[in-house]
Amino acid sequence: MAKPLSLAFIGGGINSAIGMTHKIASQMDGHFQLAAGCFSRDEVLNRKTGLAWGIDENKIYQDALTLLEREHSQLDAVVILTPTPAHHDILLACLEYPLPIICEKAMVSSVTEAEEIQQRVDQTNSSLYVTFNYTGYPMVRELRQRLLSGALGRIQQVMVEMPQEGFSRCRSDGSIALPQTWRRTDHSIPTVSLDLGVHAHQLVEFLTDKRALDVYAVNSHFARVPDVVDTVNIVSRYTDDVVCNYWYGKAALGYRNGLRIRVFGTQGSTEWLQMEPEYLRMADIHGNVSIIDRTAADNTIANQERYCRFKAGHPAGFIEAFANYYCDLAAALRGEKNEYAVGSDVALEGLAFLEQANKSALAQQKIVF
Repeated sequence: MAKPLSLAFIGGGINSAIGMTHKIASQMDGHFQLAAGCFSRDEVLNRKTGLAWGIDENKIYQDALTLLEREHSQLDAVVILTPTPAHHDILLACLEYPLPIICEKAMVSSVTEAEEIQQRVDQTNSSLYVTFNYTGYPMVRELRQRLLSGALGRIQQVMVEMPQEGFSRCRSDGSIALPQTWRRTDHSIPTVSLDLGVHAHQLVEFLTDKRALDVYAVNSHFARVPDVVDTVNIVSRYTDDVVCNYWYGKAALGYRNGLRIRVFGTQGSTEWLQMEPEYLRMADIHGNVSIIDRTAADNTIANQERYCRFKAGHPAGFIEAFANYYCDLAAALRGEKNEYAVGSDVALEGLAFLEQANKSALAQQKIVF
C-alpha cells in the first residue's frame, strides 16, 4: 500500500449531512488520511469536530483561507464540503494554489459559476474532481460494462428515479421539519436538481455513454416546504435515439431514497435498486428473468477483489460505494489510469442540462440543444 494521501476538509462538520460519510469513505481503504480542516464557521463546533476526528489542534483552522495558505504545501488534496451556494468562492480560492480539489456535488449552483470555475481549471491546469458517488456501487459499474458491451443489444430507453420524502414527511406532532435555509431557495437551477438531478443525469451518461439532444421538463410543488420546486419530471432524447425519463424529488412519502435505474434494449432489459445494491435483475428477449449478484461468475467488474471487502451475502452499502469512489480519486491523484474519477467538465455538462430543463419547465416547451 502506498503512503496515504493527506487531505484537508473545508466544511463537513459533525453536524452536517455528509461530513462523516466523507471521513469514513476516504479512510476506509487506507488511501487517505485527514490531516487538517476548517469544518464549521461555528468555533465550538469546528473545534469539536477536529478533536473528535483526531486532528492536531494546530491543524484545526477557523478560517478556510488561512488553512489554504498555511497547509497547501503539505496536502495532496482539499475536500470542499460546504453547502453548495458557498462552493464557488471557495473553489476559486483553492484554485490559487497548485492543489487538487475534491468537491461534493453539486459543484456550484449555476452554469455561469461552473463556466467560470472550468475556465480557471483550464488556465491553471488544475485537477478538480466531483463526488458522483453512486457510480461507486459495484453492480452499477457491472451494469455499465454490460451495457457498453452490448448485453442488451441497442439501448432504447433509460428510466432513472430518485424519490425522497424529506419535504413531505411530518414529525409525530404534525410539525414540518424544514431543511436548511439554502435548500429553500431556487435560482436558475432548482435546489432539488442540485441535490438529486445532478446524480440522475450523471448516472445516465455514465451507464450509456450517450449525450442529451433535447429536454422537456415539468417542475412541481407538492410538499409542505413553501416556494421551492420539490419534484421534477424530465423526458429527454439522447444520441442514437435513446429516450430517457427522469423522476426525482422530495415529495414522495414512503421513500427515503428510492434510487432506481431501468434500462431497456432490443435484446433485453435490466433493473438496479439502491435498496438492493448487490443485485441486477436481467430479462432476455424471450422474457426469461435472472438475478445476478456481485460475485456471479460471468461478472467482469463487480467481482473484482477491490469490491469484495467481505464475502457475498453480507451486502456492501452506501458508504462502501463512496469508498470505492475515493479509491478512484486516490488513483487519479497518484497519476494512475482511472476511468471513474469525474472531473469538473462532467459536472459542468450536468449543470447545463439541468439549467435547460428548468428553462423548459418555465416555458412549458421542449428545448433543443
